[in-house]
Amino acid sequence: MRIDVHQHLWPEPLLDALRARTVPPRLDGWVLHTHSAPPYAVNPADHDVAARAALVAADGFDRALISLSSPLGIEWLPAAEATPLLDAYHAGVAALPGQFGAWAAAGLDEIDTVALERALDAGCVGLQLPADALVDPAGYQRCGPLLEVLERRDAPLFVHPGPHPAPPAGAPDWWPALSPYVHQMHDAWHAFVAFGRAAHPSLRVCFALLAGLGPLHGERLAARGGPARRRVDVDAFVETSSYGPRGVDAIVRVLGVDLVVLGSDRPYATVPDFGFGPAFDHALAVANPGRLLYGKEGNRELRRPTST
Repeated sequence: MRIDVHQHLWPEPLLDALRARTVPPRLDGWVLHTHSAPPYAVNPADHDVAARAALVAADGFDRALISLSSPLGIEWLPAAEATPLLDAYHAGVAALPGQFGAWAAAGLDEIDTVALERALDAGCVGLQLPADALVDPAGYQRCGPLLEVLERRDAPLFVHPGPHPAPPAGAPDWWPALSPYVHQMHDAWHAFVAFGRAAHPSLRVCFALLAGLGPLHGERLAARGGPARRRVDVDAFVETSSYGPRGVDAIVRVLGVDLVVLGSDRPYATVPDFGFGPAFDHALAVANPGRLLYGKEGNRELRRPTST
């Protein structure tokens, strides 16, 4: 089974819940309002389920994993605001057609392990958390109960950029993806090295956008007092969204090919042609996602999320 581990698709219940809000994050028709960015005109076609299912097939995938858009800041809202949006997201992804799987999402104001268990029982493959929730020991303490659920159930964690501060005046549209998102992923990668792995020794984790190329800084890590030679963590994966052959090749030289998985980040990016041949493509889209999702069991049939 060929799997794209990283796409965004706002299902109808989530769209309705965002339109019902009067404060950010909210939708006014198809105009998105957040706390930090200017109003953004969402393309309705980006969240058309039939069109996206056709793209999954056109890209050559059997399944695409949908995740909540963490930069919206839903996970950080007060529990009374976050819960209806999270419930709408989970209900919506449960109703998507068979080309889709989903990452669960969780509120961070009040940690609710029961809700996570329910989402996993319904078929979510694991849990996505925003990177800014996992950048220090306090973050790992806050999220610890959720991560313990994942360890106990042998389910993975997906770390994705979270909300970002307002960009500088006059900054181009690409600024958040190239500055605060990369910064967050660097912090999350190094926090996992420093705090996360010791606290959660059996957790499988995947970092979006090649962890912002954080793994390339091993030499600087050693020069500044970190471990001079650190064993590669075989349960810490990175995914490829928005990177092409040069970035992926550089990461493979550090981590090896077995820890890189294919993530397109549709609708915000596309699937590149890495040009490294069929064995490489099979590793990124079949073998490695199988080990991320199921550990030593490898790539078995994904359970479909179902409503509860």
